[in-house]
Amino acid sequence: MNRRTRLTLFTPLVAGTLALAPAAFAGGSAAVAAPLATCSISGVLDNGKVHLSGGGFQPGVSSFLSSPTAAGGQFRMGDDGGFVMLNVENAKYTVSQGNDRTECSGFMGS
Repeated sequence: MNRRTRLTLFTPLVAGTLALAPAAFAGGSAAVAAPLATCSISGVLDNGKVHLSGGGFQPGVSSFLSSPTAAGGQFRMGDDGGFVMLNVENAKYTVSQGNDRTECSGFMGS
């Protein structure tokens, strides 16, 4: 195949790909990314307890705090998408909203 034939065959292919690329990217940009939820555990306090705090969750939604070794329970997320829980057991915790689960970081063990 000579150079002129290759150029003639590949030019429409490359042009078509370039024309479709912006349309493919535009479809993804229409969706608004959900805020990244975070949860953290404070250092262990003198009383052996910790404080939990988090943000970036869906505001005002019923949420659930769970732990494999400590008491958890249902609570309402704050209107700003954040929460604070003072003096809870020193343990690993997970905050759930529907099917979304956020592990709390900072657990150092007992």
